[in-house]
Amino acid sequence: MTDIFKDQVAVVTGGAQGIGLAVMRKLIASGARVASWDANPDRNTTTCDAEGALAVTCDVSDYTSVEAALDSTVKALGQPVVLVNSAGIAGPNVPVADYGLDDWARIIAINLTGTFHVNRALVPGMKTARYGRILNIASVAGKEGNPNACAYSASKAGVIGFTKSLGKELADMDIAVNCVTPAAARTPIFDQMSEDHIAYMLSKIPRGRFLEVEEAAEMIAWAVSPANSFTTGAVFDLSGGRATY
Repeated sequence: MTDIFKDQVAVVTGGAQGIGLAVMRKLIASGARVASWDANPDRNTTTCDAEGALAVTCDVSDYTSVEAALDSTVKALGQPVVLVNSAGIAGPNVPVADYGLDDWARIIAINLTGTFHVNRALVPGMKTARYGRILNIASVAGKEGNPNACAYSASKAGVIGFTKSLGKELADMDIAVNCVTPAAARTPIFDQMSEDHIAYMLSKIPRGRFLEVEEAAEMIAWAVSPANSFTTGAVFDLSGGRATY
């Protein structure tokens, strides 16, 4: 895949760590000019300085922040035609009856509404360019639902439905919109989870191990490349055999 992204501008949300960082590295190695949109400015700047990317502070739950991030990216790199939407949080692991109202609202705002915000902002430029590749990161929890993780499961199910809808909207253009449903990967998002919940997720993976972020990056990089010229509105499994559909 050497230089397959040459002269293309890519946005990776949540690019300062985890799967987003692994994808960013893959895209840069393949010729892309990448902007990392992340809510943590210090971590984002440090990461981007090391990787050769543009650091842009962005809160995806705030559409004004998303618009400002796009403006900064266009001025520095040009119009993005690739989007990997990786920003997300896990939230607490508690039963529905005890789930905090503010926790619910925050997780939906970042994981689901944030996905809508970033896609909404970047699609017009892709239409103008008559080309685009979008990959939204969902989760196997969005397919199956994890106990004691109602907001996370619901938000990721929403990402799947949103991706299918937008993929159909843009199906008559050279703009592919897909998502992936990873099983758990040992990233900093684990810091938000209880040990019992982490053990539960591992017990459900037939391969008997967690996903490696580099494995996710391989699939995602293909999905947002020119090589993916037909598939859109699809959900790519990254669950290690857990998902049954």
